This record gives sequence, structure tokens and C-alpha cells, in this order.
Amino acid sequence: MDEQTTSHTPAPKPEVWEPLPPLERRVLGVLIEKQKTGKSADAYPLSLNSLTTGCNQKSNRDPVLDLSEFEVEEPLTALQKKRLVTRVTGSRVERFRHECYEAWTRNGPQLAVLAELLLRGPQTKGELRARAARMDPIDTLEQLDEVMKPLFERKLVVWLTEPDRRGSTLSHGFHMSAELAALRGRAAMPTEAPPPPRAETAVSPSPDRLAALELRLTEALDEIVRLKVAVAALEGQITDLRKQLGG
Repeated sequence: MDEQTTSHTPAPKPEVWEPLPPLERRVLGVLIEKQKTGKSADAYPLSLNSLTTGCNQKSNRDPVLDLSEFEVEEPLTALQKKRLVTRVTGSRVERFRHECYEAWTRNGPQLAVLAELLLRGPQTKGELRARAARMDPIDTLEQLDEVMKPLFERKLVVWLTEPDRRGSTLSHGFHMSAELAALRGRAAMPTEAPPPPRAETAVSPSPDRLAALELRLTEALDEIVRLKVAVAALEGQITDLRKQLGG
């Protein structure tokens, strides 16, 4: 009796994506967004000036930044080395385009989802569907689930909380490990409403004092966001330096 041999095809290794510092994520998100929403042929690829303006845009951005062209050039150069961005020459002004269709996915709605996560960070599915639909039609949450299924399988998108939890949040798969751990810890924190103040001790602040407190809180939150971006950028630079030194 002949001995039969069975060949087993090894399972494909899970894809691992190189973490991207916050400013590189912002640059890529802007390039994808403008490529998908530009109203004229001159709108994309983007010049450095247009890209900087897009990075500092106040709508559809979290956090809102105030970058100079010099500050945008550094992540732009890094992304070119990673082959995620290409410099386009031949015209009076140099322009830049993303290569994410080649690097990540050729599916338009999938790339729209990734762009929104790069531009705004962690979101619920409801928030993500509404925002990504401005780039590619995603009419229902069921359609969004179909769009995201391959992204989850390939680790391009990750859950920060249990998927079935109410208000569960997700993000892109390009966070540094420490950053991802911090985001998951923050997302897992219960959001309990504080107990109501006792009627006899409750004091309503004056409108002027309330406005001043709100302004100080807004300024403090903005500063915290800027510090987080700066720390993440430094972590990315340290990571790159360790790679160069072979550490």
C-alpha cells in the first residue's frame, strides 16, 4: 500500500505595520482626504503650502495643530523614505501624493476609514461611518462592518475596547505600543456621572466666572494635546535613532 503524504500550506504570517509618529499620520491623512475630496485637478497632489494648510485645518482634525511648513517637511521626508509618499516634480511647484493604495489597500472606502482615523484618532463606529462617508459612500453601520472586516483581519484597524460594548471605540493600527496601551487604558475607564450637589450647598457661579473657567479649561486641554503630540513625536525620533544605531 502506497504511503500517502499530505502537504500543508503554512498559514500566512500576520501583517505587522511600522508605527507612525503623530505628524506623519496627520500628513498621510490630509493627503488621502484631499485626494478624495478635491474639487479640481489642481487640488491634488498637494504643494507643501497646501499640505501645511490641510494639517492645520480646524475642521475634521483632532488635535487641531498650528504647524509651520518647516515642521511639515520633516514628517514628509520620513514618509518618502518609507515609500508612503512620492514627490511629484515637473511643475513650477513641487507637489506630493500618497502611495497608500499600493501600501495598504486598493479599496476606496477602506482607505477613507483609515484616513479618518489618522486625522481624528479613536472613534466609535457611528462617528467613523458619518465622517468617512464624506469621502466614500458608507450608508449604514452594516456596510461599515463589511468595509472594516479586512482592516481588522490585517491589523490596519484595532479595537480599543470590547467590540460588543456600548460606545466601543477603535483606532488605526499605526500607534506605538506604549501609545496604544495608554489609549486602551483610557478607553476602558468607566465614565460615571458625578453625584448631584447637595441643594443647600450648591452655588451657581456668575456668568463671567463660568466663562473664564471654561476658557482656562479649553486652554489647558489644548496644551495637554500639544504636549502629547510633542511627546509622541519625540518617541518616534528616539525609535528612529535606535534603529540607526542598531539598538
